[in-house]
Amino acid sequence: MARKLDPAKHEAKRQQILEAAISCFAQNGFHQTTTAQICAAVGMSSGNLFHYFASKEAIIETIVAEERRETAAYFAELGAADNQFGAVLGFVDASLELATDPTYARLVLEIASEAIRNPAIHALVRAADQEIRAGITDLLRKGMERGQIDANLDAERAATWIAALIDGVFSRLAVDPDFRPLEEADMMHLIISRFLAARQSAGEMAEIGQNPMPATAG
Repeated sequence: MARKLDPAKHEAKRQQILEAAISCFAQNGFHQTTTAQICAAVGMSSGNLFHYFASKEAIIETIVAEERRETAAYFAELGAADNQFGAVLGFVDASLELATDPTYARLVLEIASEAIRNPAIHALVRAADQEIRAGITDLLRKGMERGQIDANLDAERAATWIAALIDGVFSRLAVDPDFRPLEEADMMHLIISRFLAARQSAGEMAEIGQNPMPATAG
């Protein structure tokens, strides 16, 4: 008689495999990491891995999918804020906080690199990027309607450039070991504040910039 699967134990082991894979991918790179290395990190036999994930690519697909779910939930939280200008800064701050985690930062670049070579991963990463830009666009449009953000801006193009600034933080980390994302938060705020500034007084802008949404790394 087949042993009955315990869903809770199965999910716990699945998450353990994901965490081990993330660490291995970040340290060794996607192609240099073997399934045997992931299994060794978890303490399981190689054959058992395929009860949870069909391949290394399936692990990356799951990592991206979980990130998308967390990001969608975070944007829903930000979208409910009264201060949408502050919500945009809150998203930026959360991204800078994530960039301080060396494992996360290396994983972002590793997945981006794999997306160049692997059409399936590229489609997933592209969809995730589109959702992020759509989330930023929504915040910008709400801010424009409330007079918090310059209504003359093209919201979609502005969102793309904010996303590009955040992408640049991770690229900078890859080439500059002395770059400290959180220490550059004030400069990032200044750049985005001047970019998005509604037609209001300098004092009002300073007050908004000093009171962004609390940053919570998804």
